Amino acid sequence: MSLPLMIKELLNPDRYPEPTTSVELSQTHISFVLLTDHYVYKIKKPVDFGFLDFTSIDKRRFYCQQEVELNRRLAPEVYIDVVPVRERDACFYFGGEGELADYAVKMRRLPDDRMMIKLLKAGKVDEAMLVKIAEKIAVFHSIAKTDPIITACGSAAVVRKNVEENFSQTAKYLGNTVSAADFDRIKRYSETFLEDNKELLLKRMTEGRIRDCHGDLHMDHLYIMDKVYIIDCIEFNERFRYTDVAADIAFLAMDLDYYGEYELSDSFVRHYIEVSGDNEIMEVIDFYKCYRACVRAKVDSFELDDPNLEPAEKDEMRQAASKYFKLAARYAKP
Repeated sequence: MSLPLMIKELLNPDRYPEPTTSVELSQTHISFVLLTDHYVYKIKKPVDFGFLDFTSIDKRRFYCQQEVELNRRLAPEVYIDVVPVRERDACFYFGGEGELADYAVKMRRLPDDRMMIKLLKAGKVDEAMLVKIAEKIAVFHSIAKTDPIITACGSAAVVRKNVEENFSQTAKYLGNTVSAADFDRIKRYSETFLEDNKELLLKRMTEGRIRDCHGDLHMDHLYIMDKVYIIDCIEFNERFRYTDVAADIAFLAMDLDYYGEYELSDSFVRHYIEVSGDNEIMEVIDFYKCYRACVRAKVDSFELDDPNLEPAEKDEMRQAASKYFKLAARYAKP
């Protein structure tokens, strides 16, 4: 694994402003995530995927600031600040004196065993948890910002742009993470749905269902304790965050389906509808589930091109992407 020198240096516990016995490294396709005993430091990779651009230090600082501000909507206690990475005496540190090297988002570390995906795998996700989650998200959606610019992002034309972007960016993985048959089936279904449901999407726009949402609402980002904490919203592209509330909850419902928990998925959607009063969601939920499964498949496919990942990690990502594409094809009804 070929890690940047700065990241290798920051695996040393002595590089942190507070005492820590260890430093763990986790990665996404866009971030290096350094976990200490009590805090998390998240550094954005200098990548450009078209839908995001972190290639300059000024852009990384801006999006770090956006990440803190936006995520305080759902987890204000977790997001602390944006902190500099400094270089001095040929070593890298968080804070202190020295030449500016980069920026990081500093967060409080939540208990790993309270992450929703780990609770699910341990058989500990129950109806009461789903009610709490549905209530938290429904209340958030009810007060989330909306205006004419945000509302316009719910149109068939903008949604089509998002959907087509998935296809154009994953076409290179045909025969690797997705079969040509499944790819074509998903594409045809998505195009047909958007053509046939322009009036429905317009109705949802006029009813105020398009909001400044979370945009990445899956189980890795939910922690269930005395209350529900939801982290890691989309900060890098407003077009992905300005969306139908149905697309937001479809991500979590799809994630539950991915793990075979169809009853829990249906129960979560039902509780959300009860709290929000948005009965029309059932008319669009499968389309947005299909879209969200493609998003996850795309992100996991991108990992295959990351030089910082081990071959075993890439194999794991390939299998996950393939499974997400299969799930998307399942939603793509004739």
